[in-house]
Amino acid sequence: MAEDRLLAVWAALACLLVVTGALAPTLASARPANQIPVESVRADENPQRPTGEAWDAVPAVEVPMTSAPSGLPNADETSIEGIRVQSAESDGRFYLRLSWADETADLNASAPREFADAVAVQVPANTSVRPPIAMGSTRNPVNVWYWRGDAGTEELLAGGAGTTTPFERPAVNASATHDDGRWTVVLSRPTAADAANRTTLAVERDVDVSFAAWNGSEMERSGRKSVSEWYHFRLGPGPQGPPYESILWTIAGLAIVGVSLVTIQAVRNTGGGAE
Repeated sequence: MAEDRLLAVWAALACLLVVTGALAPTLASARPANQIPVESVRADENPQRPTGEAWDAVPAVEVPMTSAPSGLPNADETSIEGIRVQSAESDGRFYLRLSWADETADLNASAPREFADAVAVQVPANTSVRPPIAMGSTRNPVNVWYWRGDAGTEELLAGGAGTTTPFERPAVNASATHDDGRWTVVLSRPTAADAANRTTLAVERDVDVSFAAWNGSEMERSGRKSVSEWYHFRLGPGPQGPPYESILWTIAGLAIVGVSLVTIQAVRNTGGGAE
């Protein structure tokens, strides 16, 4: 009987260890909903290049996209279903790498009924408030970083739909590649802001961000586009991305307590059987 009890205890112990081992990797890869972690990278790892080695160690977030509300014909028929987003900082510069599936590289918008591929990033001008997601408002404007396959990059200020104004001296740079049916675009700009209404990323708070994309070969342009909901760059204090250390330590503590209890019980049961 004592041997049977000991075997049962060790079986329970084995199950406890297996469950703990299974949960730990899941929690280690978990992060708060809609969070995009910001990793520190080295400038000599070429973060400005879409294929730079800096991006190998930066976690990616798959951001789902859906058709933007619009009164344009066929506005709900958009083709880009998601964007893979990575963000990093190095030597006072912020980098954002965007990648999405698109079989064709549409680089020409000069002919009738031809439109270029494009992608845009939207961040609040005032990072302490969340503006309306449809291009902000007059009271809470947004900065838009806009890349288009035929025209390069623009940096815009918007206070509502149809109100975009270019910055006099744009600070956003872009590099883009199209390979194996995917666009990969890196947008970067200084972390600090040097102009009125330009978003500063040199803050100790989370910064809201949303995305839009256009597939030119599907005749997507203007308000006919794929958009995301609000996400946020993890720039504020607190647990920095995965894992949640407190959760992991709690599980580890429970596992230790469980191991101790079953071991003590096994010793008692064994001792009682020997008598």
